[in-house]
Amino acid sequence: MTLRSFLFSFLRRQKYSFLFLVLISLMWAVEQVLFPYAVKMIIDVLASYEGDRSQVYEVLAFPLWLGAGVWIASITAWRTADVIEYFFAPRFQANIREAMTQYVFSHSHRYFSEHLAGSIANKIGDMVRGAYYIVNQAVRFFFPNLIAVLATAAVMCTISYVFGAILLVWAAVHLFLCGYFSRQCDDVANEHSEIKSMLQGRVVDAVSNFITVRLFARSSHELDNVRRYQKEEIRAHRHMLLTIGKVRALLEIPCLVMIIIEVYFLIKGWQEGYVSTGDAVFVLSTTLNLMYILWRVGMEFPAFYREIGVCQQALSLIREPHEITDRKDAPALVITQGQIAFENVFFAYNKGQNLFCDKNIVIPAGQRVGLVGFSGSGKSTFVNLILRMYDLESGRIVIDGQDIAHVTQDSLRSQVSLIPQDPILFHRSLRENIAYAKPDATDEEIIAAAKQAHCHEFIMAAPEGYAAIVGERGVKLSGGQRQRIAIARAILKDAPILIFDEATSSLDSFTESAIGRSMEAMMKGRTTIVIAHRLSTLTSMDRLLVFKDGSIAEDGTHEALLAAGGHYAMLWNMQVGGFLPDSTTEKAPA
Repeated sequence: MTLRSFLFSFLRRQKYSFLFLVLISLMWAVEQVLFPYAVKMIIDVLASYEGDRSQVYEVLAFPLWLGAGVWIASITAWRTADVIEYFFAPRFQANIREAMTQYVFSHSHRYFSEHLAGSIANKIGDMVRGAYYIVNQAVRFFFPNLIAVLATAAVMCTISYVFGAILLVWAAVHLFLCGYFSRQCDDVANEHSEIKSMLQGRVVDAVSNFITVRLFARSSHELDNVRRYQKEEIRAHRHMLLTIGKVRALLEIPCLVMIIIEVYFLIKGWQEGYVSTGDAVFVLSTTLNLMYILWRVGMEFPAFYREIGVCQQALSLIREPHEITDRKDAPALVITQGQIAFENVFFAYNKGQNLFCDKNIVIPAGQRVGLVGFSGSGKSTFVNLILRMYDLESGRIVIDGQDIAHVTQDSLRSQVSLIPQDPILFHRSLRENIAYAKPDATDEEIIAAAKQAHCHEFIMAAPEGYAAIVGERGVKLSGGQRQRIAIARAILKDAPILIFDEATSSLDSFTESAIGRSMEAMMKGRTTIVIAHRLSTLTSMDRLLVFKDGSIAEDGTHEALLAAGGHYAMLWNMQVGGFLPDSTTEKAPA
């Protein structure tokens, strides 16, 4: 998709407003010619009038009415444009913001893990601002000024073709130089925009992780990191300003040459009698006016190209194709039981380095399954593939006989409740964070879910209660409180498939025991997958899958696996206080 096609796709949504703005800009161009021409007529009448001066108004009636009419029409047109823009501009920008945000949300899990959130948000903001700047400048500045130059040249030709030719040649040279050097500005602007975007992303990354920065006393390190990127930004910015300065200096030369030539021919024409006083005033005044206007156009060209460069960079967000897409007319997933099956699954994060090779596993509906293994053994990948965060190399995953690659992603994820180890909350109220799973939930349903997750008590202890704002990423809450909010959210979602990823790791023993009973109630009748490093929490599972290097090394109940004396038994014996080390080489804590 090109930037032009992108912009026109949104302009077509408001085509009538856009066309009105174009027509009004044409009226302004006409006014730039007719009003000075009315002044010329007045001067010529006054210079040659020899009758009774008290009767001069009769002779001046037409040029006076012409000038007044043009002036009033111009003012009316621009105020009308302001009204149209009142409706056009906010909706135009809102449509772009919404479309880009929607497209970004459809990117894969891999995309977000490889791109800074601050950089993404910055590019969306750049496009919203830059797109309107480009359209506004083109419609209300560049286009009418070009028409004004052509119309003025046509009128000048009625005096002498020389003046029209001088104006057109100068305008062509001026605009050519603007365009030629602005293309250079485009390159340096693209470089500056990308570096600035990365700098912004680094700042956002540091600010959003301020707790880690503070705990490790690394504020000076982060500041040095910002300075490194800022040094590049300063270099690129100065390069861009220097290029713009060169363009401005070069544009002054044709202006001086044109004025000298034009004044020479005006004097010569006056001497030879084919240029009147009014003609001279008209040519000089319109030339100076257009010179000022086109000078402004020239000054805006680098900024215009700079914004084009910024928008081109921002457009990369939607030029990058989605890694995971829904099939055309894909149906919604319908879960009647909740059976999950991996059939000959091959998967690799990096091509040629398969994590799962020909994996086959069936989790019957309603079964509670614990996932065990060292970090990196494939447990989280197993869960992410069920949620279709990544597409498979080959094979398929089916739920109740439906290939998850053939159903809509939203319908799949809407029927799976995942409680992560480190839940991230929105910078919104506690009520909104819990109700995120069910936006139309009543207060009674929200409170019931909060009570079941044992977070109602600390919520009510807050002065604002459920209206309390949790802070960015939930920083105002402790880790255990965030997990309880996440559990309440999952309870409210009431999905047929549950996934717990270390969901109680931040809870104290008393709270974990209380919530454990709630979780047991949640699991009844639902297919449940639990990841836990505290192996003692998995002893009541119906089944344990023991992961080792991407394969399922063992499969069975806690008792059967211990009796087998295999990999699980080794893990169980390695744990201290119920926690599993990250690998066989890691010593258990004393």
